[in-house]
Amino acid sequence: MSKHSDSAAEVLLERRGCAGVITMNRPKALNALSLSMIRQIYPQLKKWEQDPETFLIIIKGNGGKAFCGYIVHILNAVTFVTGTCQKPYVALIDGITMGGGVGVSVHGDFRVATEKTLFAMPETAIGLVPDVGGGYFLPRLSGKIGYYLALTGFRLKGRDVQKAGIATHFVESEKMAALEKDLIELESPSKKNVADILDSYHAKCKLDQEKQFILHEHLEKINSLFSANTMEDVIQNLKQDGSAFSLKQLEIISKMSPTSLKMTLRQLREGASMSLQDVLTMEYRLTLACMRGHDFYEGVRAVLIDKDQAPKWKPAALEEVTDEFIDSCFKSLGSSDLKL
Repeated sequence: MSKHSDSAAEVLLERRGCAGVITMNRPKALNALSLSMIRQIYPQLKKWEQDPETFLIIIKGNGGKAFCGYIVHILNAVTFVTGTCQKPYVALIDGITMGGGVGVSVHGDFRVATEKTLFAMPETAIGLVPDVGGGYFLPRLSGKIGYYLALTGFRLKGRDVQKAGIATHFVESEKMAALEKDLIELESPSKKNVADILDSYHAKCKLDQEKQFILHEHLEKINSLFSANTMEDVIQNLKQDGSAFSLKQLEIISKMSPTSLKMTLRQLREGASMSLQDVLTMEYRLTLACMRGHDFYEGVRAVLIDKDQAPKWKPAALEEVTDEFIDSCFKSLGSSDLKL
């Protein structure tokens, strides 16, 4: 039975076998989430969660290029539901997975990457923060990998997405349709039944199996250099280290919004010990602070609209971003705070 099966619809919401299946259907726009898509997905997720005939939820993208690409939208409600869903939640992250795509995948039980997966959190380059629960999952990755990904926007590809702990499984892209079919055909499955199918596909996948994790040789440096309490100290660590790797990171970080860098480091440090709900409330405050400021609009212009890659940040230097200003971005909004 299908709720939305119109192939022109932005999102397809279908009951297939034992599963509720969400297909993001804007392939030309990298399946980026629109507000209308979020407004359709959220109530349907809530219904499936309560439906005794729906045993798992699968989310995927159409078109083969992207799971769900970058778009700036506050999707806290959908992110929260995926993170607290009582039914097994399987995200088939085949292709580009950024921004909203991260929000609707990483907080679920299972994330299946393929050789086509490209994962990044590029928010500091556009004057924003990782606003899809990034403050929750990034500091929980091994060592300081999450801090590194958030501050530099480093892109992970293929099996590296699973080796970093972002995906739970790795399967060849061409096997995804068969995997989905096997999941849908399960009879009243438990979470363990779903995990068994995913584990079996993962175990059979030999693609890039011998390849070393791309960040392997830099992990020690990442863990020490990015463990500083302040952004200024991170920069100091990188300068003092002086290795080719560190100098490259300095070059990358120097292009990011100084305000975003300071906000993001604090967001991750605080989020490391907060619940997902509290992190999303914090990120709502930070996103609104970004919307009130200059850098977000300038970043979107430079990176996504004019594409000149030459944003003029205000303030232009880390030392000009005061602690008082950053404190104000984290302050409670009182009755205007996010309600989940």
